[in-house]
Amino acid sequence: MLTQYSGAVVLVAVLVVLFGLYLSWTATRLDRLHVRLDAARVALDAQLLRRSTATLELARSGLFDPATALILAAGAREAEAADPDEREAAESALTRDLRAAFEDPIQSEHVRAGHGGVELLDELGRAMRRVQLARRFHNESVRAVRHLRSHRLVRVFRLAGRAPDKPNFEIDDEPPPSLAR
Repeated sequence: MLTQYSGAVVLVAVLVVLFGLYLSWTATRLDRLHVRLDAARVALDAQLLRRSTATLELARSGLFDPATALILAAGAREAEAADPDEREAAESALTRDLRAAFEDPIQSEHVRAGHGGVELLDELGRAMRRVQLARRFHNESVRAVRHLRSHRLVRVFRLAGRAPDKPNFEIDDEPPPSLAR
């Protein structure tokens, strides 16, 4: 009789230890996903800054008419200085300004023909593609974190701790056709 009782206690103890290991593994995985999400956000911010810098360089190059150069420079500065709550709108506005500046294919050819225009446009095109990739990677990281945080055990045992739920970063990041490659 004592043997059956001891076997049951050992079995329960093993199950409790295995459950604890599973919870520990899940908490570690969630922590790694949060770290990956933070790194993705830093990378996205860096690429957005790079795009703004490339836009400012192009606006200051003298290859655009003064009105277009002023609009691009103002849009780039506004995107750089935007508050976190207004960042998506400012970045989308910069994309729309860039598309408007290159709406006419002749404008793109005029800029390419100017001194240093090819390098400036290539840098802006690369920056815009990197923004798209960084934004997709960030949003995929947000999705992975949300998916794991939605599991019942994660919620019941509060494995996410006090980490805030991060939102997706949704902007209009479609480059002008003349810059898309």
